[in-house]
Amino acid sequence: MTPLLERALAHLAPDLPLLTEIGEMFTAAGHEIALVGGPVRDAFLGRTSPDIDLTTSASPDQTEALLKKWGGPTWDMGRAFGTIGTRRGATVVEITTYRADAYEPGSRKPVVAFGDSLDEDLVRRDFAVNAMALRLPSLEFVDPYDGLDDLAGRRLRTPSAPEISFSDDPLRMMRAARFAAQLGFHVEPSAEAAMTDMADRISIVSAERVRDELVKLLLAPNPREGLALLVDTGLADHILPELPALRLEVDEHHRHKDVYEHSLTVLEQAIALEGPRSVAGLGPVDPVQGPDLVLRLAALLHDIGKPATRRFEPGGGVSFHHHEMVGAKMTRHRLRALRFDKDTVKQVSRLVELHLRFHGYGGGEWTDSAVRRYVTDAGPLLSRLHLLTRSDTTTRNRRKAERLSRTYDDLEARIVKLQDAEELAAVRPELDGNQIAQTLGIEPGPVLGRAYKHLLGVRLDQGPIGEDAARAELLRWWADQPESAEA
Repeated sequence: MTPLLERALAHLAPDLPLLTEIGEMFTAAGHEIALVGGPVRDAFLGRTSPDIDLTTSASPDQTEALLKKWGGPTWDMGRAFGTIGTRRGATVVEITTYRADAYEPGSRKPVVAFGDSLDEDLVRRDFAVNAMALRLPSLEFVDPYDGLDDLAGRRLRTPSAPEISFSDDPLRMMRAARFAAQLGFHVEPSAEAAMTDMADRISIVSAERVRDELVKLLLAPNPREGLALLVDTGLADHILPELPALRLEVDEHHRHKDVYEHSLTVLEQAIALEGPRSVAGLGPVDPVQGPDLVLRLAALLHDIGKPATRRFEPGGGVSFHHHEMVGAKMTRHRLRALRFDKDTVKQVSRLVELHLRFHGYGGGEWTDSAVRRYVTDAGPLLSRLHLLTRSDTTTRNRRKAERLSRTYDDLEARIVKLQDAEELAAVRPELDGNQIAQTLGIEPGPVLGRAYKHLLGVRLDQGPIGEDAARAELLRWWADQPESAEA
């Protein structure tokens, strides 16, 4: 046994009793079974995989019958793809019949064909580093496509010709970008060339599968590498076209930043701010625990409205007026197309819409009213908005960067002070809906909603004024409304 294999088995030691038990059960029944894919790769890398993936010569029905005798709970949501799942304690095990996935031309769903041997199963896997296996219970290492060499070289290479592999499952092209982001691997040149030539084939994959890969990429330690690969190969043109569109041509006078590079830098800076954080004069503040998908999506997409709003001004300037509003609308459209859930769509688009709000703060002369509105408009997204706004400073001018940082420190300090004094997180008008209706003698409806909104504006502008003053202001407002004459 080689030292490398010894170290990998030592990393798998906590799971070896369970793996041995399953291996003996399947071999006693006349079937082959092997640990395969990510868990084997990660064992050699010294990483822990969340799940255990096994492949077997047994059919799904045979696998299910064995697992039921074994006593573990089973589920078969992946039966159509040959997969039966089980759990022992906190460990999730998925067992898949030897197989080969392929797409019919124009189809969004892979066609599953079950195979007859471990080698046949391995050659159909996405990359050689994921085509290594450990036969069970013998722990024989199987590496027919030199995945271990690729692992040492941090290289992504397909076991079969990349054109065949990517044609069988086009989502593998996105997995290449994800592994670049997760593991820091580089894609072998022939595989990258095939990704470029076949980028349009990603369009046959369902939006849900594309979304899931994109999420894994964005939550990786270094998403920039994966995103750059998607853009450079043309895959992003089909799944996230707003990103390559940020590569605005650079004019000879360099009158504006490279928006694409700026956006990737903002993403990196936002990631660096995740977790525990302190502010000058405040000490520790509420953190955004990472990896945070909403923050990372907002950082990546915050400027996607710029291409549509770019204008060249007299005198050589460039403007992007209202790009935050346009960008918020584009963000909603793209995330919905990728089948993100409603809450994620709402939160990310709201952050994009708000990301420029701080720049109206100037040198720190915001009124308390403006600070209240900033907090109220951000709502539960305030901590993320703090990080997004800070990350959006990519100037090379050190003095300017330090000035902006100090100004935002001051804003955060003012927010904390007002929150302590006025409970801004739960700011409400000083009269509730029932009190408003009773004061004006009206029923619930649109007029009541307008009255509530007016008193909320008063609360934000003036701070706490007491119920009596709020009631007097409500009556003053009501006297100017056409409905009051009809009452």
